[in-house]
Amino acid sequence: MQRRIQSSLMLLSLLLLTACTGQPVETQPKPAPEPPAPIVQTPPPVEPTKYPYKAPMTGLGSQERLDSKRPIMVMINNAPPARPQSGISKADMIYEVLAEGEMTRLLSIFQSQEPDIIGPVRSIRPYFIQIGIGFDAVLVHAGGSQEALTTLARSDYSHLDEIPNGRYFWRENFRKAPHNLYTKPELLKQAMQDKNMRTTSEVPHFTFLPEDAVITEGEPATKVDLTFHSLNKAGFVYDEKEKKYMRFTAGKPHVDLSDNKQLSTTNLLVIATKHRVLDSEGRRQVDVVGPGDGYLFQQGKARKIKWKRSNGVIRAYSDAALTEEMPLLPGNTWIEILPTSPGLAQELKFQ
Repeated sequence: MQRRIQSSLMLLSLLLLTACTGQPVETQPKPAPEPPAPIVQTPPPVEPTKYPYKAPMTGLGSQERLDSKRPIMVMINNAPPARPQSGISKADMIYEVLAEGEMTRLLSIFQSQEPDIIGPVRSIRPYFIQIGIGFDAVLVHAGGSQEALTTLARSDYSHLDEIPNGRYFWRENFRKAPHNLYTKPELLKQAMQDKNMRTTSEVPHFTFLPEDAVITEGEPATKVDLTFHSLNKAGFVYDEKEKKYMRFTAGKPHVDLSDNKQLSTTNLLVIATKHRVLDSEGRRQVDVVGPGDGYLFQQGKARKIKWKRSNGVIRAYSDAALTEEMPLLPGNTWIEILPTSPGLAQELKFQ
């Protein structure tokens, strides 16, 4: 009984206290405090890869020293049945020049990169030899004109002809001969070893702009059209995002069969040279020494240039005296060789 009286007195005291303070008695539990917002950490900026060396023919970074690595130049078939070709997207430089039948060959020079497969391989001409020996390159071909074969036979130029050296090549069955001959770097290296060819050389060097350089001078040139013949037309369209000229042949994207990606170039040099047809077969004599006129296309701009062969290779100059070499942007280069007749005014269009 005593305990009940005490409980009643305590309840009465609590009610009186509430009435005096005017605040209700808290009968509901307080909600738990919200957890703090997670701290989002911004990842640090990705540092560009730093390379200890630069490739001499592209100016791009390299993990290995390439200054003395001997280049390989492969004569690539560019007739319609040979397209798309394999491996040429890995070439540091490509010279496009007419052969017979108003078709061009793509003289593809490999030094800093190695594709899995290269081809289709075709025959060699004397002016192809002139271009290749300027790079001290191993010349890879399948036969050639009589003049070219005679030149190779009486010289000490390093070359690999498929006709007596078939074990370093093979033919694919998805194309018909002569558009189905292929090789690969492993076989070419084995051939160089078997034939005691030098693997080192003094590789030509070029002047390069910084990788972040911006070309501001020149005429607008985001579309470039080339006419080697009415039946042989090619072109390039500048891709602002990629900062490259994308290659077209016969109005269609020109791709590499190895990865089905469109061929492209950072530097596009178009020059006019003297061409002379020598015989009824359409064999030519082509001047690859110069001097002459041309245009250098970079970053959607065209600049008129003079050109000449200097220190073994074709170079662009900004002055008539041919003393101010125009630097290239780091990346690959295509050199388009057009005849002086009818001339650049008709063979080259850009806008």
